[in-house]
Amino acid sequence: MADGIIATVNDRIITGYDLRQRMLVLMAMTQVQPTEENIGAIQQQALNDLIDQHLQAAELAKFEQLKISDQEVDQEIADMARQAGTTAANYLGFLQQGGISIPAFREQMRTEIGWRELVGGRFRDRARVSKSQVEQSMRQLTESATKPQYLVGEIYIEAARVGGMQEAMNGARQLVQQMIQGAPFMAVARQFSAAPSAARGGDAGWIVKGTVQPALQTAMDTLEVGQLSNPIPVDGGVYILYMRDKRSGASTSMVQMKQVMIELPENADEAQVAAATQRLEALRGQLTCDNILTRARSEQGMLGADLGESDVDDLLPQFQQVARSAEVGSVSTAVRTPLGVHLLAVCGRRLGGPEAPSAQQVEARLQNQNYAMLGRRYLRDLRADALIEIKQ
Repeated sequence: MADGIIATVNDRIITGYDLRQRMLVLMAMTQVQPTEENIGAIQQQALNDLIDQHLQAAELAKFEQLKISDQEVDQEIADMARQAGTTAANYLGFLQQGGISIPAFREQMRTEIGWRELVGGRFRDRARVSKSQVEQSMRQLTESATKPQYLVGEIYIEAARVGGMQEAMNGARQLVQQMIQGAPFMAVARQFSAAPSAARGGDAGWIVKGTVQPALQTAMDTLEVGQLSNPIPVDGGVYILYMRDKRSGASTSMVQMKQVMIELPENADEAQVAAATQRLEALRGQLTCDNILTRARSEQGMLGADLGESDVDDLLPQFQQVARSAEVGSVSTAVRTPLGVHLLAVCGRRLGGPEAPSAQQVEARLQNQNYAMLGRRYLRDLRADALIEIKQ
């Protein structure tokens, strides 16, 4: 590869030396070994990264207050070294032994840090997650608690970014081969994936059955824990999945309920049960979680009780179906138990157990997704407005 100019991004140039350096960084970060088959994909990814870096650096130059200090770069490198299980000095020594220019590497880190801060500051308000969005996400998690779930790592190769669908498939095949030979999945995902999860090493988290494209669902159903998929073509690109874990559903579902009941012995006759049922059903349309206890106390012969929050599995069998399936805020039809006839108000539902995310964790995940989406859109707009010329 010649040392001449191989691309221009507006008024900035990318040389053959720049490209070789970025390819060396890619290979060092991912432990992907260059072969005749994959060198083209590595070169294309490195060139795309350099174009993005030039666009980001030019945008950062417009904001004088965004000056990234040497100390911030040192901290970033120290964090990377710690994740690799070594010291910053050893980490930089490893890169230098591989032919990587440390000043150029530090500039790459400086731009990446600055871009994160720019996206975070510019889109803080737009990335903010509302309370209703968090509550909706928590409800969705709870509703899916009994469905099969998959803890997945993902790598997404975007066809438009690498020159077409065939190039995306070829690149994905080479990445799969390299990972089979020992390249770490998380490192490869960080450098090659176009998915929002790339910054987390491809960690897509727990995915509920039926919430992804059919081709991905088929792969998830067949993959065993610890297994890597073959490339999976979808509209616009190619996925590689790594099955980290599977579960049949969250082990615990918690529900908040209140009730109004008419006591009846277990041996009450059909007429007594029918009369109690009719009386409760006549009242049901007027009841809510807020007024059910007050109304119960005002009615002769009725009892009201706040059942608090309970694990669904600990409830009476007759209550469990209501607890699992009724909408939050609704009041059930009459339920017969050995103690009497009941109306049940479902006033809250959430996942329980150690695997259940907190509202704060859900909010952070949604906000990070928003930042990733807005950052990609920002960069895409910069690309669209830029004059980018690739030398043949």
